[in-house]
Amino acid sequence: MADLRPFDALTPPPELASAIASVPYDVINSTEARELAEGRPLSFLHVIRPEIDLPAGVDLYSDPVYAKGAENLERWITDVPFDDHGGPVFFIYRLTQDGRAQTGVVAGCSVDEYDSGLIAIHERTRQAKEDDRSRHLVEMRCQAEPIFLAYRSSAAIDTAVDEITGGTPHVDFVAEDGVQHTLWKVEDAAGLSASFEAVPRLYVADGHHRTKSASRARVTLSEREGGLRPGASYNRVMAVVFPDDQLEILPYNRVVLDLKGRSAAEVIAELTARFGAAPTTDATPDRRHCFAVYGDRAWHRFTLAPQAEGVIESLDVTLLQDQVLQPIFGITDPRTDSGIDFVGGSRGTAELERRADASSGVAFSLFPTSLAELFAVADAGEIMPPKSTWFEPKLRSGLFIHRI
Repeated sequence: MADLRPFDALTPPPELASAIASVPYDVINSTEARELAEGRPLSFLHVIRPEIDLPAGVDLYSDPVYAKGAENLERWITDVPFDDHGGPVFFIYRLTQDGRAQTGVVAGCSVDEYDSGLIAIHERTRQAKEDDRSRHLVEMRCQAEPIFLAYRSSAAIDTAVDEITGGTPHVDFVAEDGVQHTLWKVEDAAGLSASFEAVPRLYVADGHHRTKSASRARVTLSEREGGLRPGASYNRVMAVVFPDDQLEILPYNRVVLDLKGRSAAEVIAELTARFGAAPTTDATPDRRHCFAVYGDRAWHRFTLAPQAEGVIESLDVTLLQDQVLQPIFGITDPRTDSGIDFVGGSRGTAELERRADASSGVAFSLFPTSLAELFAVADAGEIMPPKSTWFEPKLRSGLFIHRI
């Protein structure tokens, strides 16, 4: 069963929500965070990207950065009249973009279920990012940003959520990127918790490092207290849980910057010889195993066939890695190879063209991974190749925090 419970949330006053809410920490770099936070003293970026309030070039993993994050959080909470709602609470969170809405439950999910695999993963985490997020959580004593979970949709949960969203929202605003963010406070917490008991499993869609850091921080905090306390707030990880039939995965495209001494035209010629790449005016693949490649200021299209059976082996990101990126460009580990870059599908194929032209490289446009493939990989206990999924729209940070 999925163990969702109300949690001790702090939320900003509705009239300040749009000024406080920010993009997540991991979709921008420090320079971009500084620019976005300029003239916005209430922006939550001062908490999740505290280096922006320190001299440029500061080591992101140095003691002053973590101390600044904790200081900013405490000042932020002191200066703004936050609502603690008188005790544990659920929220419903709806994001609406270009007429498409996805509506999830904001809850405290079980760290035990994550540790036991009932909250399933599909990505590996990196030690450096684990260390960073765990330390932020421990030093600030809060989960500052929610993780993004998915579940196989349930008519009973849909009905319960629809009843809640028929009421007056607690918060409702449109962010600068055009995404509408709407929150409802849930009055019947027990009923909503019960409706999730029939859900056998939750899946981490986005936020693997934040989920892992919640597990690691629990160990650290419980050791400091002399042992694990069953009722402690560190046993819960703040999440927004969405039904799969409302979610959309965008492609995670690739740009190869290092062509190993060849020109883009020569690479296109090799792809034509190997896979029958043909000129096209459509840069967006319309089916699985179909790819578009941009180089020498033109698009070509080709297909790849799985070379082995298995859910991982049939993923488009796997086919491209095994049949193109590794044999042609020598990219054995795309996580660490400086010769490749990744572009989320929300940035469009024009961004692929720009980056390929700027680097004299080539760009690959992919068909997106599906939720069914993500679930199948996680259920099999497998791990997807890096940069396989891009979820849009992104959850806003600062709309709710979980004090530990």
